[in-house]
Amino acid sequence: MKRPGPLLTLLAGLVLGLFMLTLNATSGTKTASSSYREESPSASPKTPAKTSPTPSVTPSPSPTPSPSKPSVANANYAGRTDDDAASVAVSVRDGKAVAYFCDGRYKEAWLRGRVNNDGSMKLTAPNGAVLDGKIEQGKKIRGTVKDEGRPYTFTADKAVKPSGLWRATAKVRGAKIDGGWIVLPNGRQTGIVTRDGKTASAPRIDPETGTVTVDGQQLTARPVTP
Repeated sequence: MKRPGPLLTLLAGLVLGLFMLTLNATSGTKTASSSYREESPSASPKTPAKTSPTPSVTPSPSPTPSPSKPSVANANYAGRTDDDAASVAVSVRDGKAVAYFCDGRYKEAWLRGRVNNDGSMKLTAPNGAVLDGKIEQGKKIRGTVKDEGRPYTFTADKAVKPSGLWRATAKVRGAKIDGGWIVLPNGRQTGIVTRDGKTASAPRIDPETGTVTVDGQQLTARPVTP
């Protein structure tokens, strides 16, 4: 029996080598593929969308209430006491009032104070006199002036210039002059001039111009407002 020749042995070795080469190539490919999949970075997680912060709402400051305006109209009033012993004039401006009480001889008082929204008022004078009154429908003031302990009730009707309250101050021949006048709607005048603290009846003024002559010198009286 003849032994296989060297050629057969070589062929067998060649086939075996090819088989092993093919097996290694296949295994290497799978390994590389598997390795690639394992080494490939995993999908990055989705970055959450940035949310813009909600702007804080600053509360609007509460509007400051505007101061209430006086409900009483500006006007002048002039009249007589019920016993016809004296005159009373009142000037109302922007919720304030000034009044003059005068008997035309020696009794007088300048009074000031506030007017309430209902038209009531309580005015006071440095000499202690007090006026309590109320505006009625914007047409007149009814009230009482208490001076030196005596009450005088009065009614003062709405007055239009030249009626109303007038005053003049000046120095005449070295004396301090202070004069007050009430001009009634019918033209009647009541006034007192004080010379260095001494009172006397006042001369008449020209209600159209306010001019008046005191002790030979011409002065100008002006309407009085608070």
